[in-house]
Amino acid sequence: MEERQLVKPQNHRLVINNRKTGTVTGVLDVLSFDLNEILLETEQGMLMVKGTDMHVNRLNLEKGEVDLAGNIDNISYSDIHSGVKAGENLLSKLFR
Repeated sequence: MEERQLVKPQNHRLVINNRKTGTVTGVLDVLSFDLNEILLETEQGMLMVKGTDMHVNRLNLEKGEVDLAGNIDNISYSDIHSGVKAGENLLSKLFR
């Protein structure tokens, strides 16, 4: 079973440039991504970025940073991860 190191919480920041590129900090995990959607678990909840031709250009989970690019149409947060216990997987998070 995989154990995660306890990492000191960091600030979460989302910067979008001209709806084409973005930088996200405070990222805990990348749950999924494809050409139309990127789903990130952040310090402030789940972050879903929707658009077209979406790409993850740089990923550094040690620092909690993600750079993304594409035609960004929608950004939304949900608090689905609040109260999640260590060791729970994505399915148990989604189907509580």
